[in-house]
Amino acid sequence: MSETNKNEGPLQLGKDAVKTGSETLVGMVETNIDAEKKGVETIEKAAAVISEQPPIKQVKNFWQSLGPGLITGAADDDPSGVATYSQTGAKYGFGLLWLSPFTFPMMAAVQEMCARIGLVTGKGLAHNIRNIFPKWVLFLVAGLLLLANSFNIGADLGALAKATQLLLPGLQYWSLVIFFAIVCLLLQIFIPYNKYARYLKYLAVTLVVYFVAAFVIKDFNLFELAKGSFVPQLNFDKEKIILICAILGTTISPYLFFWQTSQEVEEKIVEGYKTISSRQDANDKKAIRKMRLDIWLGMLFSNLVFFFIVAVCGATLFKSGTTNITTAADAAAALKPLAGNYAYLLFALGIFGTGLLGIPVLAGSASYAVSESFGWREGLYRKFKEASAFYSIIILSVLIGLVLNFVGIDPIKALIWSAVFNGLVAPIILVLIVLISSNKKVMGEWVNHSFTKVFGWFVVGVMALVCLATIYAMF
Repeated sequence: MSETNKNEGPLQLGKDAVKTGSETLVGMVETNIDAEKKGVETIEKAAAVISEQPPIKQVKNFWQSLGPGLITGAADDDPSGVATYSQTGAKYGFGLLWLSPFTFPMMAAVQEMCARIGLVTGKGLAHNIRNIFPKWVLFLVAGLLLLANSFNIGADLGALAKATQLLLPGLQYWSLVIFFAIVCLLLQIFIPYNKYARYLKYLAVTLVVYFVAAFVIKDFNLFELAKGSFVPQLNFDKEKIILICAILGTTISPYLFFWQTSQEVEEKIVEGYKTISSRQDANDKKAIRKMRLDIWLGMLFSNLVFFFIVAVCGATLFKSGTTNITTAADAAAALKPLAGNYAYLLFALGIFGTGLLGIPVLAGSASYAVSESFGWREGLYRKFKEASAFYSIIILSVLIGLVLNFVGIDPIKALIWSAVFNGLVAPIILVLIVLISSNKKVMGEWVNHSFTKVFGWFVVGVMALVCLATIYAMF
């Protein structure tokens, strides 16, 4: 998007600053590759173990072994993520596809740190922050998370309503938003956690539609696809910088940090480890290895969804000249090569799955953070009367999101701006995560190794650089 003459001076300074930072990041791509290799080795070891079992049993055991990592990865691709990736492909074609392999080891490393914190300490992320850092740090983080998550919930509720209107245009937007808010609350409050987690896994399957769509598009330029996947384009403008922040914010999202840590704790509680000390004593190499496999596979799934949405939209919308997604119908058009006249239905089903998965995760992670900050009883395994304050925060965050749909914010733009907001908040929390997971007194033998610590600070640096560049581009 072109700028007026009066903005050329400041914008050029921003370009120069971002270019300098980008050159630094390119020089550290080898660090990302090393991290990816470690993740692949983890997956290969697990594959070697299950390969000795009968095929049907392999699939069943493999599916049942996946836990919070898969759910977190799928929740990462909520309607906000789908909109951000769709806009990326529509606006720049394959030009930003390289961000998919670039961010994969980053998001996996961060979520692994969060999961390890939960397993080793037996406590959620906010609980650990409360024990180590001043109270003002804890309340700042919890407040930012509640605000960011509520905004994201509002955007996702709007997306669910707009997706429904694709199929039933006669229904009122406001009534649909209220309906989905109620449905999400009822699901989260009244379904026991062990059943709830099982449903979340199945909802994740709706995202594979973009995988299929990529293989039925005619004249798919594989050379340009490969080039866009591995050759970074370092020419930046204001709009691209903001969109990159949105991409990072929706892949390395603050709400996932808290959700991952708390779900690892909750999994142990459901298994019978009711006390903190029993959860701390339940860790061994096998448990950590299982967690890492779950994390890397979950993040791989999430990143593949990212890759294929951008690729499909780049091969369809960008190629046809639709470079700005303003409606749900614009985004759904990317699926026409696969579904034809049923593209709206397929897109709506995908949004239903990701929205009903993402909103409870957003509300739940905010509630975990706030409840742990004040020492309230928390956990989805508890009934409402056992943790009324915990569930009240869930209700509050959904209600705030609901209200945001009635203040005149465009639902499609809200999806992308909520991702930008997450990108701006993430660096602050990432600093705390790296510090906690590198603390020998807290983590014991499971403290970050030297490589993991360096890579963690690399992720913090990338996110902080993009955050500062985005703030400059916005103002």
